[in-house]
Amino acid sequence: MFDFDKIFKEQKFQLLCKDDLCSVYQINGGNADGTVIYYPLYPGISLMYNSFHSEEGTGRKIEPGHYISIHHCSEGRMESETASNEYLYLEPGDVLIEKLDSEYSTCSFPLSHFHGITINISLSENVEGRLNELLGYFNINTMEIEKLFLSDNTPFVLHEEAMINHIFGELYMLPDKVKKEYLQIKIIELFILLKSIDLTQVNKTQQYFYKSQVEKIKEIKSLITDNLDKHYTMTELAKMYDLSLSALKKCFKGVYGEAIYSYLSSYKMNVAASLLLKTDESVTAIAGKVGYTNVSKFSEVFKKNYGKSPMEYRKINIQTE
Repeated sequence: MFDFDKIFKEQKFQLLCKDDLCSVYQINGGNADGTVIYYPLYPGISLMYNSFHSEEGTGRKIEPGHYISIHHCSEGRMESETASNEYLYLEPGDVLIEKLDSEYSTCSFPLSHFHGITINISLSENVEGRLNELLGYFNINTMEIEKLFLSDNTPFVLHEEAMINHIFGELYMLPDKVKKEYLQIKIIELFILLKSIDLTQVNKTQQYFYKSQVEKIKEIKSLITDNLDKHYTMTELAKMYDLSLSALKKCFKGVYGEAIYSYLSSYKMNVAASLLLKTDESVTAIAGKVGYTNVSKFSEVFKKNYGKSPMEYRKINIQTE
């Protein structure tokens, strides 16, 4: 079974509080910033609420055994490294089902923002019998769920499955007074739905990206966001990092969830909004810092993002502080 106190300690998490229902951990090291609320639900089954506000995530190294994890992305974006040194990405509404072993792998959050749920299931012999005896009342066998989704050991991603997302949606809004009992019921519902899914009707398309590609894309992202006053064409970037134009476009969107110029435009407006509130620099100066020589064009794009002109945004937000 999972020894979470040991696992979290190894991953530089600090125990903030603990009671009979749950434990709250905060990551305490490096550039990572996040909290995890851990609920043990059944023998060998636990649930974690994950909240991260940094790009750096955590390593995942567990005791030798037989485990599967189910991850749901509610907000942000999650990057998961596979055993074959490839990367896959979850966006809001996605569910990832994967096997865990003692291999060290990592997950991170490209948008520096992530809210989601992880359900861990131990299929080790010492808990499997007790667990399946309990779940047997509902005609659920966790080994059959594993066989259904992970027969070839490849991580399985469900995209926007309405009924599955409905259950996860309820898990984010539970009253604390009955939270553990409600979680136990909803886990049973989730397992029932998972085992009833007709995989022939499921969109199994999942993009994987090689580690070398992802590393280049992250370097490109750093380059363009560290030099907002400069303009790089797609052709220049592709040539600088030895990528084809199509690979650059496809991989950037895969990692960050949107096209490169769309991402950069939003990033520039976020920086501009921060400068409007934290400095007394003129709109013209701020526009120049984020790469706009035409102030009217800058104001037009800013208003499209924030619903107000730069000066209106500054005035309203300073008054409400």
